[in-house]
Amino acid sequence: MRDSFAKSGSTAAILAVLLAAAPAAAQTAFQSCLASIRGQILSQGVSAATWESATRGLEPNDAADFLDKQPEFRTPVWDYMTGLVDDERIAEGKAKLREHSSALAAAEARFGVDRATIVAVWGVESDYGKNFGKRPLVQSLATLSCAGRRQAYFRTEFAAVLKILQNGDIKPSSLVGSWAGAFGHTQFMPSSFLRLAVDMDGDGRRDIVDSIPDALGSTANHLKKSGWISGLPWGFEVKLPAGYSGGSGRKNKHPMSYWSAQGVARVDGRGLGEGAAGLLLPAGVDGPAFLVTRNFDAIYGYNASEAYGLAIAHLSDRLRGGGPIRTPWPTDDMGLSRAEKRELQTLLTRRGYDVGTPDGAIGDKTRAAISDFQGRAGLPRDGRPGTKVLEALRNGR
Repeated sequence: MRDSFAKSGSTAAILAVLLAAAPAAAQTAFQSCLASIRGQILSQGVSAATWESATRGLEPNDAADFLDKQPEFRTPVWDYMTGLVDDERIAEGKAKLREHSSALAAAEARFGVDRATIVAVWGVESDYGKNFGKRPLVQSLATLSCAGRRQAYFRTEFAAVLKILQNGDIKPSSLVGSWAGAFGHTQFMPSSFLRLAVDMDGDGRRDIVDSIPDALGSTANHLKKSGWISGLPWGFEVKLPAGYSGGSGRKNKHPMSYWSAQGVARVDGRGLGEGAAGLLLPAGVDGPAFLVTRNFDAIYGYNASEAYGLAIAHLSDRLRGGGPIRTPWPTDDMGLSRAEKRELQTLLTRRGYDVGTPDGAIGDKTRAAISDFQGRAGLPRDGRPGTKVLEALRNGR
C-alpha cells in the first residue's frame, strides 16, 4: 500500500523527526496531525464523543520505530522456525488441545477448520495467551497514523479500534497489544476483528482477549474466510530430484501429477495425492522443500509471510503427532530453541554480562553481550544467538 499523508503530510513528516528528539515539539506536531485526520476518522463511523475521549491528552509512542523490524522478514528462516516450533510450544499446544477440546470442537464444527491448525495459530501468535503485547492500541495506532510508512493503512486500523471501544465488545483496559495494533489470543488487527470476530461463548459480546472460545472461533472464521477448505492438508515436505532447476513459488500451483513428473516426491514415501500445489523453497533448493495447497494460502492470509505460514503449518503437524522437518536447513549454525536461548543467557550472566532475566527473549542487551563474547572467542561479531556461540559458551571459550 502506498503511503499517503493526504492533507496532513507535512505535519506527519515533521512528527517523524521530532518523536525521538523533542517531546514537547513532538506532542504539538502529534496533536496537529490528529486534528487534521479527525474528520477522516469520524467519517468511518466513529462518534465525536468516542474521538474526544480517546484522544484527549494522548501522546505518541515509539511504534513507528518497529516498522522495518518484523522478525519474519529479517530473521533467517531456520532461526525463525527453531524459535517458534520447539519442544515447549509443542507440548503446551497438545495440552491446550485437551484443555479446550469443547471450544475447539465447536469452532471446528462451525467453520470446518481443524483444531490443530487453530491451536497452532494461537501458539505462534501469543504463545497460548502468554504474550499479548502491552502497548495501548489507541496510542500505537494513533502514532502510526501520523508517523512512518503506511499511514493510510494505520488510519483505517485507528478508526477500527475506536469503533471497538465504541461498541463495547472489549474492555478499554484490555485493548493492549503489539506495536502494530494486533491484540488478543490470536493477534487480530482491529479491522479484522470488526469483520471476523464471533461470539462463541454466548455472552452477546465478541471478546478475543478475555474469552478463549471467542478467540478460537474467531481464528477459525478468519481462516475460513481466507479460503480454508475442510479436509485439505496445508501441504507436506518433499524431496527434489538432483539438480532440480524447475519452477517454484506458493502461487505457482500445478496438479500433483505435474510435480510427480518433475521427480518431486514426499519425504515419507507416500504418494502426492490429488489436487494442486505450489513448491515452497524457503531456503532455496538446498534446504527443505514443501508442496503447499490453498490451505497454506489461507494461513498466509493471516500474516503475509511465508516463514510465518510455515511455522504455523509445521506446528499444526507436530500437534497431530508428526515429526520434525527431515531435510537439514542449509547452515552450519542453527538457531536456538527458547530453552537453549535461556541457557545462553544464563551462561552469559555467569561471565558477568548484564542480559536481564534469562527468559529466552533476545533483546538488545543479550545481542550486545553475544557480540562482545563472539569477539573474545574469535567468532564473527553479529550478535546472533546460534549454536556456535552457545557451544563456545558451554566449552568455556
